[in-house]
Amino acid sequence: MRWMVRIVLLLCLSQAGIALANSPAADPFRMLEDGAQIRGWEAVGRVDLGRNGFCTGTLIAENLVLTAAHCLYDRNTGARFRDEDINFRAGLRNGQAAAQGRVQRSAIHPGYRPGTGISTENIAHDLALLELAQPISSQNVQPLAVHDRPRAGERVGVVSYARGRSEAPALQEACNLLGKKADDVLIMSCSVDFGSSGAPVFSVIGGRAQIVSVVSAKGEARIDGQPANVSFGVVLDQKLSVLRMALARNDQRFIRHSEGEADTPRQMSAGGGARFLRP
Repeated sequence: MRWMVRIVLLLCLSQAGIALANSPAADPFRMLEDGAQIRGWEAVGRVDLGRNGFCTGTLIAENLVLTAAHCLYDRNTGARFRDEDINFRAGLRNGQAAAQGRVQRSAIHPGYRPGTGISTENIAHDLALLELAQPISSQNVQPLAVHDRPRAGERVGVVSYARGRSEAPALQEACNLLGKKADDVLIMSCSVDFGSSGAPVFSVIGGRAQIVSVVSAKGEARIDGQPANVSFGVVLDQKLSVLRMALARNDQRFIRHSEGEADTPRQMSAGGGARFLRP
């Protein structure tokens, strides 16, 4: 199978521009706007960044939120957000959160390089953990389980906040895992947009939804000569263990950015941070 892929990094979306964007008529998502619809997905929440940005994240333990590493960097300056400027709002819908927490520490995967632009290698390591100052112990918000990697050919789904649907999450119950690039990047048919970064990609295993990947980017592909919209996700594998260990050891290399890294803007390629990649 021949691929030519144009990748667009799903930077955190500024809420100031949301009102101008509407979801397309053929939106494959089902909105989770009331208590019955969101039941079981309350662990998925909006990660609010700075004054007006957000991504999506998922509670995987009472005090840990899984999201994308690039979400933690300001898209305008390239500087890493201060932990005190990051908040997680679990199950947020129409202004009300099932629970919320302030972030006291964050860790990015050591393989992620914020100043080096978009590449499959960076997407393969686009993973971060947020440690909350206080654990979320509400019976209504149960952390989602994590599975190391999806099985070949299986169907997956996504729950996310995004452009045009920032006030409630939306569920795409079934999309296809199209393939995997050599750098442990999943290529999927899931529909994602700006703000979906960090969203859980799940598979139903043993009757339970388990996270098998995290949304990193979207793109356009030609697959065997046919155009297709695709999304890209991180294969969790041992990467999540690396992040947990960094927090447990209070490893300052990964928990806090160096001064040099904070002052280095993210370098984007032409076309709004997109480029063509050939496998």
